Amino acid sequence: MCKMMEDMRNEAAIEATIEAAIKTASKLLRFEKLSCEKVAEYTNLPLEEVEKLAKELGA
Repeated sequence: MCKMMEDMRNEAAIEATIEAAIKTASKLLRFEKLSCEKVAEYTNLPLEEVEKLAKELGA
């Protein structure tokens, strides 16, 4: 049971980290006008994810 709880906690932490990176990427794309490559580098998100986000934002 403890292993299952630990796994759930770790998964939630990973999801929270990804959500924070996506929020940061959105801000960088909108307000800083950085390239997708730089945003991917700074946030550790995959370039494809950043490009998809940029397209959604119209950035």
